[in-house]
Amino acid sequence: MDPIGPKGSTPDLRVAPVTNVAAPAPVALVATASHETPRAPTPGQLASALAAQPPVDADRVARIKKAIAEGTFPILPATIADRMLALKYDWMSNDPA
Repeated sequence: MDPIGPKGSTPDLRVAPVTNVAAPAPVALVATASHETPRAPTPGQLASALAAQPPVDADRVARIKKAIAEGTFPILPATIADRMLALKYDWMSNDPA
């Protein structure tokens, strides 16, 4: 069986390395009064502070968008199909039967 996609050329399978997401900005301690010592933020305050910044590497997103626009991003139909099927089977395993 022949694979789907362009024939006669070897695709470039190099993908940009995964980089770590930048650490979130430190959260300021909350003081209740001038004479009290600062206390740790509450979970709600911490969640708000972390939600203010997206957990996305904007530089990597820009590189991927550029590669897609230039046609150099490696799109392998067989890999996409395999991952879609794996996702479907994983999703089905969570359905109550």
